Amino acid sequence: MLEYILVFLGAAIPWIEIMLVIPVGIISGLSPAWVMLLAFIGNMATILLLILGFQQIKDWIGRRNKKKGKSDSKRLQRGKKIMNTYGLPVLTLAGPILIGTHIAAFIGLVFGANKVKTAVWSAISIAFWCLVFGILTAMGFDFFVTRT
Repeated sequence: MLEYILVFLGAAIPWIEIMLVIPVGIISGLSPAWVMLLAFIGNMATILLLILGFQQIKDWIGRRNKKKGKSDSKRLQRGKKIMNTYGLPVLTLAGPILIGTHIAAFIGLVFGANKVKTAVWSAISIAFWCLVFGILTAMGFDFFVTRT
């Protein structure tokens, strides 16, 4: 039971997220279906919190960067380029691989994406990548276990 709670919490943490949590959970012997479901719920929970608290976070980051004299990070610049070129669907679908789901959602919101659309596209993206990482890990793990 504790392992499944750790999957949920790990998926909720930015930069650890589903790309790391799902393979580690499945390889450690947990049920792939439960790992994928809990990783989805954990990651979506923090995405929804980000969307709900977006304006406060945006104001805080702006104040912090202004004090430090910082410009946009490389991740933010990459996200802006994707958003401006392809839009919210591609930004959120590419997010888990390129910049992280939380940053992808945040960048979409910064550039004026609707909160509901951001939540929907984030859910689609996270569900898709949970399935991809889960199925590939389970298939690959099963392949190596049966071959040895």
